Amino acid sequence: MITVSNSSPLLNLAVIRQLYLLERLYGRVYIPEAVWEELSAIGSAQPWGAGLHALAWLERRAVGDRSLLDTLLLELDRGEAEAIALAMQMHADLLLVDERRGRTIASRLGLKSLGLLGVLIDAKRKGYIAAVKPLLDAVMAEAGFWVSRPPYARVLQEVGEQT
Repeated sequence: MITVSNSSPLLNLAVIRQLYLLERLYGRVYIPEAVWEELSAIGSAQPWGAGLHALAWLERRAVGDRSLLDTLLLELDRGEAEAIALAMQMHADLLLVDERRGRTIASRLGLKSLGLLGVLIDAKRKGYIAAVKPLLDAVMAEAGFWVSRPPYARVLQEVGEQT
């Protein structure tokens, strides 16, 4: 499975020490240069960031289609634009991106995308985590990841952890 990620799912899982879930779920995860730079800049100042460069399953790749990238940059920040362009370039099976605008544009381009909530749902369904709620609460408290009440309740209901 070819999986490309934007920085948000990686950073949020790193903050709550659950980054390993991406390797277990998807094997190798590809990131564009802009995401690598963002991870390096943010991670270097955090205790969880020390091991990011050593992750053999996280591989950076350059975006080749500059015209697609330039078009995407009209609507998205560099990390999202490069992640989508890389996913298109690699014919990715999955794009990990949290921002709604990024997922909307990815869908318009025919890409399947999933955000952090979907990753946690997948991890629970495959038995890699016992419960979603503690991790969802942790990412909200520790990483400042915002989830409104309706999607929060929907995710917990979907995995059988009704509130």
